Amino acid sequence: MEPMSSTARPSGLAPAIAARLKRNDDGLFPAIAQQYDTGEVLMLGWMDDEALHRTLTSGRCTYWSRSRQEYWVKGDTSGHVQYVKSVALDCDADALLVKVDQVGAACHTGDRTCFDAGELPLDTSAGQPRAAH
Repeated sequence: MEPMSSTARPSGLAPAIAARLKRNDDGLFPAIAQQYDTGEVLMLGWMDDEALHRTLTSGRCTYWSRSRQEYWVKGDTSGHVQYVKSVALDCDADALLVKVDQVGAACHTGDRTCFDAGELPLDTSAGQPRAAH
């Protein structure tokens, strides 16, 4: 079992689930929100054990705000709610994929997704093969 961080907060998360998680030094792990029916990647947030517990038991995404040092339920202030459809742990147990039904914008900027700020150019000059289209 991964040692709990000194910043760990009390949690109601099932011990069997908590034992599987790998956390960073702040007791957090990334949670990627994806639209369940289209596959659209919406945002990345941070969770700790209690945020995951709240997400699993409420059916709404709960994240840990690193800047405010508090829990926030997506949509409580904006109305842009994430209804949880499924939650999956990745193969290394250090990240989550949360499939949601997103109501409104996922990004704090008001955009549908946080990943539409523009694609970065690929530099293929290093000799890496390009994928066929």
